[in-house]
Amino acid sequence: MHLLWSLPLAAAALYAALLALLWFGQEKLIFLPQKLPADHRFDFGSDVHEVWIDRPGPDAARLHALHLRLPASEGLVFYLHGNAGNLEGWFVNADFWRSLNHDVFMLDYRGYGKSGGRVRSEAELVADVRAAWDQVAPRYAGRQLVIFGRSLGSALAAKLAAEVSPDLVVLVSPYESMAALAAEHYRWVPAALLRYPLRTDEAVVRIQGRVLLLHGERDEVIGLHHSERLLAKAVAAREAHLVRVPDAGHNDLQMFDAYLRPLRAALSVQR
Repeated sequence: MHLLWSLPLAAAALYAALLALLWFGQEKLIFLPQKLPADHRFDFGSDVHEVWIDRPGPDAARLHALHLRLPASEGLVFYLHGNAGNLEGWFVNADFWRSLNHDVFMLDYRGYGKSGGRVRSEAELVADVRAAWDQVAPRYAGRQLVIFGRSLGSALAAKLAAEVSPDLVVLVSPYESMAALAAEHYRWVPAALLRYPLRTDEAVVRIQGRVLLLHGERDEVIGLHHSERLLAKAVAAREAHLVRVPDAGHNDLQMFDAYLRPLRAALSVQR
């Protein structure tokens, strides 16, 4: 009889332990940074410069970014990358942006690459992104401003865009929210346990400018339906489009002309 009682209790205790582990350690599930040594040298061309953003306060950190600066660019692409790796692996399409005559500013989040600290809250992450934007965007007054978010970065990009109203917002492989994504991959996890809501869906309804969504039809990490639902919510946008990229998955979109062509067209539109 005691065994009959002990089995459910043991299962409940194990479940509670797993939930506690998730609460305190979910950063290790969401963020997969790779550090770089301080003396690491990037080889993306002489027009790509290293930039630092100093974040003061109790959670002070020095953030690292790369900035492609062309002689007479037509605008800026403020690029927020995905959840894994660092700038060495993300800053790989410099020639594509050069061909569009657009500068690119790409930030490594806390703990990624040469950036100091570690991600500890969504509010801190959002504040870091805004600080980076405030440092670089004023230099481009009168030129086209594009906020670009890929995968994890799509929620951060949408939130920033809702606040600063760029000319164009590009969301690549975006997700509705972390809760919606977790419900598909970790159905046993209560939504209330997530400390990183990352509500792309709440932010996209407040974007006023143009929105371009690009999503691989074979994406098994973030399903195409996330972009389809976000498109339906982009009611405030002046113009919103979704491009479905046939045969593309989550990590190989940049290999397809069906991805590059509409991206090129969107950046070429005159304001």
